[in-house]
Order: sequence, then structure tokens, then C-alpha cells
Amino acid sequence: MPTDRNVFGSELEPCSTDPTTGFLRDGCCRRVESDRGRHELCAVVTEEFLQFSAARGNDLTTPRPELEFPGLEPGDRWCLCLARWLEAEEEGCAPPVVLEATHEAVLRDVEPDLLREHEYDRRERGDRSGRDPSSETESSK
Repeated sequence: MPTDRNVFGSELEPCSTDPTTGFLRDGCCRRVESDRGRHELCAVVTEEFLQFSAARGNDLTTPRPELEFPGLEPGDRWCLCLARWLEAEEEGCAPPVVLEATHEAVLRDVEPDLLREHEYDRRERGDRSGRDPSSETESSK
């Protein structure tokens, strides 16, 4: 079985196990063919994003046990639907992205520079030294 890769081309890191995220609820933002929402982007949700999502009919704060969904709070890491993150980015409220835990398939639809603008670690620790999301990886060709 091939290893899932992140936007840097290295092994995909877990996004969160508390709460447990991912389409497969395995903690990772994997590319899964049956996932029409493409929950491949790991973000650290903010209050602003949670309100934005709720205003568009997707309440991410209310627990839904039947879907194994705990409800989110600001600061939680979660695998977001790619289209919703892009919509939030256009509206100026996209949450920060954990690039090491974001699947390389995201690069098919999001420019590496845009991901870097929203990088979670960069906000916390300053610029990264030489690590760049590749605009074309072997599995996305």
C-alpha cells in the first residue's frame, strides 16, 4: 500500500486524534475516493471560521454522535472540506493550515504560495527554512 504524502512530499502526519478527524476517522486527512467533500486539508479552526461555516449551513460546533463528530472548538485541528476552506479563503476567514498533515492532492487545486500564506507553523515560529510545498508531485501528475 503506497504511503500517503503531504504537500512537502514526505509522509503525511496525523492531523488530530483528539478530536479524531479524517474521513476515515483515523486522525489523518487522507485522499479517499469515496470522500466527495475531499477532507484533505488539516486546519486549526478559529471562531471566525466556525461562524462562517455555520452561516453557510454547516454547524461544526454541535456534536453529531451518529457521524462520530464531537463538535469543534477554536484551536481544534480538523480535516476540512477543501471547497469550504477555499470559500473561506475568498471571504478572508480561512483558518491556518497544518501543511505537514495536509494531503498532497490539495496541490491540484490550491497554489503552494496560498497554502504558505495560511501555514499554521509559520504563524507560530516564523518562516520555514527551505521547505516548500511542491506544485507537482509524483502522485498528483
